[in-house]
Amino acid sequence: MCDFFDAVPKGDMASMEHPIFSLSTKPDLRQRRYEHNGHFVEITPSILGLATIHDRDVLIYCISQLIAGLNDNRPLSQIVRFKAYDLLQATNRVTDGRGYEALKAALERLRGTTISTNVATGDEEQFNVFGLIESAKIVRKTRDGRMQEVEIKISDWVFNAIRAQEILTLSRDYFRLRKPLERRIYELARKHCGKQKSWRISLDLLQKKCGSNSTGREFRRLVANIARQDANFSHMPDYTIRLEGDHVVFANKGTVARPKADDDHFALPILKPDTHDKAKKFAAGWDVYGIEKEWHSMLCEKRSVPDKPDGSFIGYVKWYVGQHGPAR
Repeated sequence: MCDFFDAVPKGDMASMEHPIFSLSTKPDLRQRRYEHNGHFVEITPSILGLATIHDRDVLIYCISQLIAGLNDNRPLSQIVRFKAYDLLQATNRVTDGRGYEALKAALERLRGTTISTNVATGDEEQFNVFGLIESAKIVRKTRDGRMQEVEIKISDWVFNAIRAQEILTLSRDYFRLRKPLERRIYELARKHCGKQKSWRISLDLLQKKCGSNSTGREFRRLVANIARQDANFSHMPDYTIRLEGDHVVFANKGTVARPKADDDHFALPILKPDTHDKAKKFAAGWDVYGIEKEWHSMLCEKRSVPDKPDGSFIGYVKWYVGQHGPAR
């Protein structure tokens, strides 16, 4: 049950990296294929059109709630139930009849859009066709017919990303960005610039990663307009954006904080299933689960969470064995 009212927005890295969602505000019936560096994603719409980047709000809300649940030591579930009103409020949507109708349409597009890809989530590649959500149903309706509670089963692809902690925190101001291209550009900046000082990308590659169907000239105009508005109003979250010739440069505003655990909810990282097996190769005879407890104690003392917990743990195991010698 999604009942965390202050859950921090979270997005899965795979769909932040690749252009899964349509930028169109009208029904997009194109079948698209994206290829880059050996990865491919094929997206096929239903008769209702492709899932849009605003439909993605539903997944962001579900991911955010599941991560908040993990931090609260709740078991992870692929089926989530939430109050429609809570989602509409959290994602900065109207809460009148239009908001509920738009949410229903988003669920239909998310269920109808099918994807085939070799992009791995949680070290698990998907070559079969799957939907962004497996199913959705309205559990309760109010007397006037509006949905009150909704139940969703998220796809294995997204669920694997959550289990593997392949998740990034998004700015709450993400939901204030109304233009689809602004949202997509922010996602790419968050994924690629991250905590770096800056990130530079060519206009051609940015257009490809955005999944924009505009001409090259029109895409340049749209990006230039976003950069100009950002220079005047600083409306883009976390990063500034400017156009330099045929490249776009993102600069970190310093608002993307390193993951720090607060005193009330310190979330220990969840390791991938095969990490312990890898650790045993470097710690013959040692109890790697016992070493993991030592590692957890160290993290609790520092009150910080590593960006890549699995690699951090393997490094700690090597250090630990080096300090203590062969197991007796």
